[in-house]
Amino acid sequence: MQVQSKSGQAQAKPRSRQPEVTRRNILDAALVEFADKGLAGARVDEIAARSGSNKRMIYEYFGNKEGLWLTVLEAAYARMREEEHAIDVARMKPMDGMRYLMEFNFRFCARNPEFIALLTAENLNKSTYLSESEKVQKLYSPLLAVIRDLLERGQREGVFRRGVDPVHVYLTIASLGTCYFSNIHTLSTIFGRDLASQAELKARTEHCVAVVLGYLRA
Repeated sequence: MQVQSKSGQAQAKPRSRQPEVTRRNILDAALVEFADKGLAGARVDEIAARSGSNKRMIYEYFGNKEGLWLTVLEAAYARMREEEHAIDVARMKPMDGMRYLMEFNFRFCARNPEFIALLTAENLNKSTYLSESEKVQKLYSPLLAVIRDLLERGQREGVFRRGVDPVHVYLTIASLGTCYFSNIHTLSTIFGRDLASQAELKARTEHCVAVVLGYLRA
C-alpha cells in the first residue's frame, strides 16, 4: 500500500507489526498459564486477560485451546534448540563439545521451569498433542547429527569408546536434567537440602558431566 508524501511522491506505508505482537503476547501468556495449570486446568479467558487480547483473537490465531497448547510446546522446544545452537559445537573438541551440551541442558532447565512443567503435562497426556507436530522431530535431527559427529570424532581420536548410540547419549543428558528439576521440590524436602541453590546446581552439573564423560571415555 502507498500513501502520498507532502511532496506528492508515493511512499510505501509501513506494515503494522501488531498481529505479530499480539500473537507473541498470547504465546507468552499461554506459557505461564499452561505451565501453572496444565492443559486441562488452563483457561482461555485467563490467557486473553493476561495477554491483553480476547478469546476471538486467540481462536483466530490458534484455532482452539489445544492448538494453542501445541504451538506453545513447539515454541518451547524451538527456543531450547535455538539457544543450544548459539555455540558452534561442531568446532569444539569432542570432549569439550559433549561437556557443553550437558552443561547447557542443565542451565536451560534451571532457567526455564515452565519448560519442565510443559513436558510433565504433555507426558501425562501421553504426547497426544506433540505427536501431531510436524516441527519437533525436525528440531532434533540437527542435534542428533551434532552428537553423532562428536562421538565419531572422539572415536577417531581415541578419546571415546565405540558402539555408542547417539540417541541414548541424548536421552541420558536430557533425563539427568529433567528428572532433577521436575522433582527438585520433593527431593529438597526429602534430603533437607535446597537443591535449587547455586552451590547444589553447580555440584549436580559437575556430577552429571563426570558420569556421562566417564562412560564415554575409551
